[in-house]
Amino acid sequence: MQFADFVYPAFNQIVSEISRMRYRSNGTFGVPMVIRMPYGGGVHGALYHSQSNEAYFTSTVGLKIVAPGTPADAKALLKASIRDPDPVLFFEHKKTYRLFKEEVPEGEQEAEIGKAAVAREGSDLSIFCYGYMRFCALEAAESLANEHGVEAEVVDLRTLRPLDMETVLGSVAKTGKALVVHEANRFGGFGAEVAAAIAEQGFEHLDGPVTRLAGPDVPGVPYHHNLEDWFMLSPAKIVEAARTLAAY
Repeated sequence: MQFADFVYPAFNQIVSEISRMRYRSNGTFGVPMVIRMPYGGGVHGALYHSQSNEAYFTSTVGLKIVAPGTPADAKALLKASIRDPDPVLFFEHKKTYRLFKEEVPEGEQEAEIGKAAVAREGSDLSIFCYGYMRFCALEAAESLANEHGVEAEVVDLRTLRPLDMETVLGSVAKTGKALVVHEANRFGGFGAEVAAAIAEQGFEHLDGPVTRLAGPDVPGVPYHHNLEDWFMLSPAKIVEAARTLAAY
């Protein structure tokens, strides 16, 4: 898709057809399809070029949902997605295209779909994120450590479905606090699923409320740069939410 916003005319084919082919054929047929989904705001794309619509598809059984946050992960996870026998929606945040550069290993590199990565070790709270939010969370974590004495662990989910709950719960058991960060609208967003799973499966480790930081519940990302900045999450907003949670 040129933009993830343009996926809706194909929604029925994705949700009703390709996602169910493995199940409806009793495992006989798969659909080895990868759909690249450039998503997210912060690029002055306004309502029809800025949507973070991953939650529509994470709720669909039969689809794998991948959302890398680094160039190396993008390469490795794209290879894994292409080689997967079933459909994968590959969400890539548009703002990361020109935001930063990193070395990408040459040769054969393939990450495991369904495996999160601890991007930064910490002991005071865990920040769970994906895509562009990985970049913001790492910057926020450095500010938290240098200016506020709070050591945040940053967990890059990388794959939204299947979700690596082993790594998620391991981090919560270590820090006792969970902050789930995503750009999409808060209500019904993917962070609600992560928060619910942590509350159900990691309750005995929690030393504070499972907290979500997400985009505001408005219909789209505004065009005007001041309003777009108001909508978008940032390292400063993550720092504020993390400090509030760390104070519990």
